[in-house]
Amino acid sequence: MSSPARPRMTGIGRVLVIVYAIMALAATGRSFVQIVQRFDEAPLAYTLSAVSALVYILATLALIFSGSRGWYRVAWIAILFELVGVLVIGTLSFVMPELFAHPTVWSWFGSGYLFVPLVLPFFGLWWLITHRPAESPTATDAASAVVAP
Repeated sequence: MSSPARPRMTGIGRVLVIVYAIMALAATGRSFVQIVQRFDEAPLAYTLSAVSALVYILATLALIFSGSRGWYRVAWIAILFELVGVLVIGTLSFVMPELFAHPTVWSWFGSGYLFVPLVLPFFGLWWLITHRPAESPTATDAASAVVAP
């Protein structure tokens, strides 16, 4: 007999989604203001802020709906992209600071956001690993359950 599915949006899962939603709102607001007011000053930095906003929005939605296999995969892709983005942009902002004369959400490893962008994907990946969606029964499982005495 299979064990009951673990609740997905309780406790730390709910907190994780809330933090992702806050980051989505913050990055969206930041990128909107930057692009509207000063895009010509730092197009790369402001475009990266907009990309990070889209990633946070997608990750938030994917975590909310990650009970389905498709959204679970989307959550993995979004959070891995986020992690790579934070690490690459964070490193480049130290190694090649001339590229980031204006800060982005991920520059300096998210120091402008108290390093939440650096830590958040690790928590997101941990949560995905520990909260896989429930296995859907296969035709073989259903047949053996009917045939078994």
